Amino acid sequence: MSKPNDFATVSELPCGMLSNDELNQILEARHGDPFHALGMHTAADGALWVRCFLPGAQSVEVINGTDKRLRGKLGKRHEAGFFEGPLKATDRFHYRLRVTWHDGQQAIIEDPYRFPPVLGEKDVWWLAEGTHLRPYEILGARVRELDGVIGTSFAVWAPNASRVAVLGDFNFWDNRRHPMRLRRECGVWELFLPEVPEGARYKFEVRAANGHVLPLKADPYALQSELRPSTASVVSHLPDYVPATEERRRANAHDAPVSIYEVHLGSWRRKNGHEWLNWDELAESLIPYAQDMGFTHIELLPVSEHPFDGSWGYQTIGLFAPTARFGDPAGFTRFVERCHIAGLGLILDWVPAHFPTDAHGLANFDGTHLYEYADPREGFHQDWNTLIYNFGRTEVRNFLVGNALYWLERYGVDGLRVDAVASMLYRDYSRKDGEWVPNQYGGRENLEAIAFLKRMNEVVGAERPQAITAAEESTSYPAVSRPTFDGGLGFHYKWNMGWMNDTLRYMARDPIHRKYHHNELSFGLMYAFSEHFVLPISHDEVVHGKGSMLKKMPGDRWQQFANLRAYYGFMWGHPGKKLLFMGCEFAQNDEWNADRSLDWHLLEHGPEADMHRGVQRLVRDLNHFMRHPALHQRDFDGNGFEWIEHSNAENSIASFIRHGADGSMVVVVCNFTPTPHNGMRIGVPRLGRYVERINTDSAYYGGSNVGTPFSATYAEHNGVSGKAHSIVVNVPPLATVMFEWQG
Repeated sequence: MSKPNDFATVSELPCGMLSNDELNQILEARHGDPFHALGMHTAADGALWVRCFLPGAQSVEVINGTDKRLRGKLGKRHEAGFFEGPLKATDRFHYRLRVTWHDGQQAIIEDPYRFPPVLGEKDVWWLAEGTHLRPYEILGARVRELDGVIGTSFAVWAPNASRVAVLGDFNFWDNRRHPMRLRRECGVWELFLPEVPEGARYKFEVRAANGHVLPLKADPYALQSELRPSTASVVSHLPDYVPATEERRRANAHDAPVSIYEVHLGSWRRKNGHEWLNWDELAESLIPYAQDMGFTHIELLPVSEHPFDGSWGYQTIGLFAPTARFGDPAGFTRFVERCHIAGLGLILDWVPAHFPTDAHGLANFDGTHLYEYADPREGFHQDWNTLIYNFGRTEVRNFLVGNALYWLERYGVDGLRVDAVASMLYRDYSRKDGEWVPNQYGGRENLEAIAFLKRMNEVVGAERPQAITAAEESTSYPAVSRPTFDGGLGFHYKWNMGWMNDTLRYMARDPIHRKYHHNELSFGLMYAFSEHFVLPISHDEVVHGKGSMLKKMPGDRWQQFANLRAYYGFMWGHPGKKLLFMGCEFAQNDEWNADRSLDWHLLEHGPEADMHRGVQRLVRDLNHFMRHPALHQRDFDGNGFEWIEHSNAENSIASFIRHGADGSMVVVVCNFTPTPHNGMRIGVPRLGRYVERINTDSAYYGGSNVGTPFSATYAEHNGVSGKAHSIVVNVPPLATVMFEWQG
């Protein structure tokens, strides 16, 4: 066989032989249409030819795929490993290649360039249209059988690239060996590689339209990734579909008790002082702890793969891959299953607002601003030095909506807490005049992001109605947790950042000054039922110089603990679902540090161990008492809340009633001064026995043990505070007391 430069023009080439120009493109990793050059082809004279590029091969024969009968020997056109030649056949057939390598070893292999397209016509249509609800089923690396052969199909969206190749362990990371086919209808490059197994590492080499070769790209749809600092994607099994259950639907309902334990897995607890626990070790320790503490849900800071530990997972690149920090995806599957066996829901923090600029990630993916807005006034987050998804692009919206369904359906998680929603809603978020682009109507709202959020919530509601979504939204944007058909964004819950800021500001004040700021305590009830609120004490409140929850409290050491216990009592009595960040449940002394374990030793020894254990006992009891119908059934119904006294600013006392849908009732009395009030008369609407169920001043919690005698009192006919009846109780200093009405 002749060398490529033996033929000056195409007309001089024998019929069926590849042109010199295309051959050079193959050898130089520039060919953008490999199926035109490689595989089986019919020449102009009707003869069948096979062409292949196999670096390291000495000779190549074409054999019948079933009986291994020899059908032709290919000539070596170029020493780099390019072979081609005619066959003794005119009708196409299933063939295989018998290769003799330079070391004399012989192997029979499948030719990737003999296989039909990977994507079906409906998949192509839905991808182009932006309506494919589960694009992860066909994009990325998926182990499958094609034409009777087991292998892995690779598919990646890069519509503006001139060439894309898949590189990996299976081809010695040689960028020449496996260029991909472009499906122009949807901009997806695809290739089926026989015998590539699970566990194989891979990346994509993308050549931009101008010929520039970009840094190797990780797969946006990878189901598994390497542990940082390595950045390759890993071929992994698509998790099985997890059926929805009535039990989980009820546990996630608006009228269910919900108390969420927010956890950063890397710093909840470590072994040997510095090592992360793996998924199974976390299942053995974290799940029983959260269950014993009475939490109903665990919420994990983002577990999607991310390159930088210091981002806590909020700058994710592998949106479909559970981070390798704690093991493989199968381990995460077991963790979710263990949560549900224990009766715990699992919520994931989810980050569709932005992504990091790392070269192996989504940035400039095909040589253009594919996933991000091109204009930095729209596409660059100044606060976090990250890029903003282009929510106006159908394929990007499809990518994100599909990812939401993936975690809910394929791992069976109970919900997604959507991070940084405020930054998505407004184009001028954290920007000065001239640094942002108005929408088409001249306004500041990001209409594309709003449409995306509505679409995501609608799809989740239709496809996974048992699941919940919660918005971290810090502005007064209306109807965040109302259905889209009612003009809302469609979230199930909204974090009540206003309540959190107001009440923490109040608690930080010296009790002597609190009477002048009583509205900070009560104002949240002015709008408590305008949304479906979660009351969040999250990681953001105990980091970056804000101090721990305990350190926020004023006074001497005893008063700090007493203030914190009183605040937790008020929080659990207040309408709304509850969220508490890890460590806050035992009054962690120091600010959260993501690089080390929580200070569990505070519970075991030291002069304040009893006080820390007391706070922990209180949170446990609050969570268990929250199962009382009055404290959860009507969290979002104004008829479930009734003020007794909201204007007793002089004594910094607030008292109110929580009503259950079943007629049950709990009276909550909060005293935010160090002055006890013995024999205080509290108005109530009904006669009967009122039993003290929670007293944050109990000695059991580390308090002074002031309480109502015999822990019970009976209502009398003389009413106060506009109520027909009253009870006489002892109100402890810096404490919250809850009384259950027993009729």
